[in-house]
Amino acid sequence: MEESTAESMSTLATRICNQINSVFAKSSTTNPSPLDITVDEIASTAARRGKIFVYGVGREGLMMKALCMRLAHLGLSAHCVGDMTTPPISSSDLLIASAGPGGFSTVDAICGVAKTNGGRVLVLTAQPESGSSVKYASVVAYIAAQTMADHGVAMEETTTPLLPMGSVYEGAMFVLFEMVVFKLSSVLGQSPHEIQSRHTNLE
Repeated sequence: MEESTAESMSTLATRICNQINSVFAKSSTTNPSPLDITVDEIASTAARRGKIFVYGVGREGLMMKALCMRLAHLGLSAHCVGDMTTPPISSSDLLIASAGPGGFSTVDAICGVAKTNGGRVLVLTAQPESGSSVKYASVVAYIAAQTMADHGVAMEETTTPLLPMGSVYEGAMFVLFEMVVFKLSSVLGQSPHEIQSRHTNLE
């Protein structure tokens, strides 16, 4: 029984990972790699000693906070919008915002404030052509995944989706950010020891 359960868990995990992997397997001739865009924007901000801000809502927001934590571990000045210690944004800084379905009122507003104050705005989205948030973007990173915007189509299916609503997009965000951190550690010359040394000890 235990062996059967382990096998079914492994099978299900493989299916989920394969579905997320398919997001990155899709090639695009019109949209550059979201990995290259994100690494380049963060590295450029670091080179000019700028600050990096992240923002997202719901589960997307949780993924953005996870990225912010790792950027701090890399030695960057990284901040989650809304925290009480978040400094002001200026022209040397970068805001990374996620709007999977294309836009949210709060994401649009935050991106607008960042743009007004001269900051660069990197928008992550699955709707690069029609989303309301992209009009505030200095650059757009396209993540070709299902989001809440596609949920109505999924609801018409007779079978239960493996990853419902925005889970594919959110899972792809997590994987993308792990790749970003891996690449940045080399670009910024950060060793595993240096990265780990910045982890909090107040736990």
